[in-house]
Amino acid sequence: MPVIKPVFTAVASAPVSSGGAVTTTVTPAVTRYFATLTADMIGGTETTIPAASFVDDADAAITDLPELTGSDYFNVYINGVIQQASLSTLTTASLVLSTVELIAGIPVQLEVGSFGGVASTITTQPTISAPTITIIT
Repeated sequence: MPVIKPVFTAVASAPVSSGGAVTTTVTPAVTRYFATLTADMIGGTETTIPAASFVDDADAAITDLPELTGSDYFNVYINGVIQQASLSTLTTASLVLSTVELIAGIPVQLEVGSFGGVASTITTQPTISAPTITIIT
C-alpha cells in the first residue's frame, strides 16, 4: 500500500509584545581613604603608599584597599587636587603614584566609587500575542 505524504504551505505572523515595564535601581557606594606621605614612600620614579598607611572616613585604620570590579572607579587627590587617572595604580596592597615631585607631609585622598548595587525588576508584565498561522494549501 503506498504512503501519501501531504504537503502544506503556511505563513505565520510574528508575535507582538506591548506594555511591560522594567525598573532599574542603581545604588552607588563611595568610600574615601586618607594618608599623609612620608619620606619612605617617595621613590625615584614613583611613590608607593601602602594600604596600612590609609585611614577611612571614620578615621579607622585599614589593612586592605578595595579590589576594583568592572563597574568601579577611583580618584586620587594630592594636596586637594584631583590627579589624572593614568598617573596612579590601585591594588589591595597599595596606591602607586607615578610622580617624582612629591615631598613628605603632603595629604593624599583616595576616593573609590562602585556601581555594583544594580537591580532590575519587571514591574509590569508585557502582553505578548500568539502568532497567527494561515494555511495556504
